[in-house]
Amino acid sequence: MSKLSFFLGCIAPNRYPGIEISTKKVMEKLGVELEDLEGASCCPAPGVFRSFDKTTWLSLASRNITLSEEMGDDLLTICNGCYGSLTDANHMLKEDADLKEEVNKMLSEVGHEFKGTQDVRHIIEYLFREIGVEKIKQAITNPIDLKVAVHYGCHLVKPSKERHLGSTENPTFFDELVEATGATSVDYEDKMACCGAGGGARTAVIDTTLKLVDNKLEHMVAAGVDCVVDACPFCHLQLDVGQTEIKTKFNKEYGMPVLHYSQLLGLAMGFTPEELGIDLNFVDNSKFIEKIRGGAK
Repeated sequence: MSKLSFFLGCIAPNRYPGIEISTKKVMEKLGVELEDLEGASCCPAPGVFRSFDKTTWLSLASRNITLSEEMGDDLLTICNGCYGSLTDANHMLKEDADLKEEVNKMLSEVGHEFKGTQDVRHIIEYLFREIGVEKIKQAITNPIDLKVAVHYGCHLVKPSKERHLGSTENPTFFDELVEATGATSVDYEDKMACCGAGGGARTAVIDTTLKLVDNKLEHMVAAGVDCVVDACPFCHLQLDVGQTEIKTKFNKEYGMPVLHYSQLLGLAMGFTPEELGIDLNFVDNSKFIEKIRGGAK
């Protein structure tokens, strides 16, 4: 069995514990053991910390990576923002010896040293590269008959020179993983547009970010999908909680179910919506759950 350290980040354990348990359940089914990363902190948020103080950001990010290095595991993230922060820090410190020395001086004060021995993985990237679409298909026991709007998010595919996951404008790897569950990935306008949550924007200019996610939701509805599937708890929050805020501010109601990929995969592996925390969203998913119960192929 393969082993990875499991970096939870902030949003999943505090807002969406279903994403955490879903990830553990599906990875176990696929023969991957997830070890809790004891003592981990915020990644920290790349769009905020890195903008103000690069060295402090690198020190905080690399401390998380050293915890995984000390366990001898690669680090698994379930969040695009965490992936962006940690994988970029890992890459920069591996490539720049002077920067690594500077950061290690700070890390030495808390008893750690960045060595550059491990990699940072995103669950979508890891599943696609290391497990593969065909093996995932073999693990499916309850194919899901749903029309899905796939939301990639920004940090999963960019910067492309480091991600190496194909086109940043028209990627397919996430769609392939979604369709491995039996679902149909439906194309929609502005599919690769940002949800609006990142870079501190959701806190600083909430009305602007809600217009961005409102635009995405309109296009998803126009495409006739049953739900949106994301790869990031922060995108998940923006797409889910954002709907309740849009209802209050713009008097528009979508009722669009929002799933993290681990939850969609869990359904296709035979877990119940309750076991995967799909009933815990801010948007009422009761009708969607009823559809799932009667909708397996």
